[in-house]
Amino acid sequence: MIYNSIIETIGNTPLIRLNKISKDIKGSILVKVEYFNPGNSTKDRMAIKMVEDAEEAGLLKPGGTIIEGTSGNTGMGLALAAAAKGYRCIFTMADKQSQEKINILKSVGAEVIVCPTNVEPDDPRSYYSIARKLNKEIPNSYYPNQYDNLSNTAAHYETTGPEIWSQTGGHITHYVATVGTGGSMCGTSKFLKEQNDKILSIGIDTYGSVFKKYKETGVFDKNEIYPYLTEGFGEDILPKNVDFDKIDTFIKVTDKDGAIMARRLAREEGLFVGWSSGSAVHGALEFAKENLKESDMMVILLPDHGTRYLNKVYNDEWMKVHGFTEERSYATARDIVATRKGNDRLFTISKKSKVDEAIQIMNKEGIDQVPVVEKEDYVGSLSSNRLLEKMIFNPELRKLSVGEIMDAPMQFVALDSTLDVLTSLLNKDNKALLVRDDEKRVHIITQHDILKAIGS
Repeated sequence: MIYNSIIETIGNTPLIRLNKISKDIKGSILVKVEYFNPGNSTKDRMAIKMVEDAEEAGLLKPGGTIIEGTSGNTGMGLALAAAAKGYRCIFTMADKQSQEKINILKSVGAEVIVCPTNVEPDDPRSYYSIARKLNKEIPNSYYPNQYDNLSNTAAHYETTGPEIWSQTGGHITHYVATVGTGGSMCGTSKFLKEQNDKILSIGIDTYGSVFKKYKETGVFDKNEIYPYLTEGFGEDILPKNVDFDKIDTFIKVTDKDGAIMARRLAREEGLFVGWSSGSAVHGALEFAKENLKESDMMVILLPDHGTRYLNKVYNDEWMKVHGFTEERSYATARDIVATRKGNDRLFTISKKSKVDEAIQIMNKEGIDQVPVVEKEDYVGSLSSNRLLEKMIFNPELRKLSVGEIMDAPMQFVALDSTLDVLTSLLNKDNKALLVRDDEKRVHIITQHDILKAIGS
């Protein structure tokens, strides 16, 4: 068969049985391998759908510019569509995305603007805000907005769902996918549930994302939001494409577990997949161990290809630096907090306080780092080392307010983060972490705490 352009090859990806990794699991475990799409990811499906729907609606005209905020894969799909149809592309990306993704987008003619990760979604520096700003400034431009554009969900309702139903002969009982924009989960789930309303849809979330708690409580809890390394899923917003009625339950997966499973899939099954694919399989198997019967058939969507992560997940040194070795440490932040037996008072300093006051507190309490607060928000930090460095050059700093000389705030981490994950987040610029316990009390975790836990 001869195709007229690359975009005609999107879809009809294979369904492959897992053998070694799932050998102790009841039922059939199948994976939908989306790297067989021309852009090597499932995002090709919704990218072409968004472009063609925009053309039909008159929103995207000949010679126009496509502007999108992306973690990389949607950008690739849009770039392929743009190349085939003659559009210009500008993409904004968070700085945590792999260099491979940036290089790939540039190689297919896209312009890439890298934005900071750890800012609020409505911060003017965020990749969401920059994309919207460019759309307003550049004539004849189109901002697809994959998060809220329902063509995203429609693409998977029209293609991914029917493919899985046909490939399994209608025998699928469980569908599993990571949830980011929500399209591949909710569009596929909607179609499958229309064929058989007993099919269970399991969403994979990451620690640092709001989805799982929102599904379970209906509360958008900002305390759930903190930095994480995994790319392509989990969010600090609620995209319109995430239809929680189409997701029966969520399972959270750590950065480390997803990375290790991705490497196992390559090594044991010959599936050279991306980080989020590892997360999807790890979470799916955790669910399957306790819930699948011999007659069940689970299908897991694997979003993208391992070439996107050669300098991260598939780099031994990177894995080692981040503590992502396969020798697992099961002790957690929860364990560290529990050993303090209620004697853990967190000392903080107000942003409006004078530096002199901060020095007095640190000296009196024998602490060398302290969070800076403004009302109930943790807005910065002070450390004795950094404070000393600054005051050597300017002793008058002690008369200033803390807010004028404070450093970046300490990162919040999940209560169940393991020691190796905690270790990977501590470095010369980030010497302490914060964690909320089940009663929402905030605790500090230092390098000393982790060393003590490792030695106990």
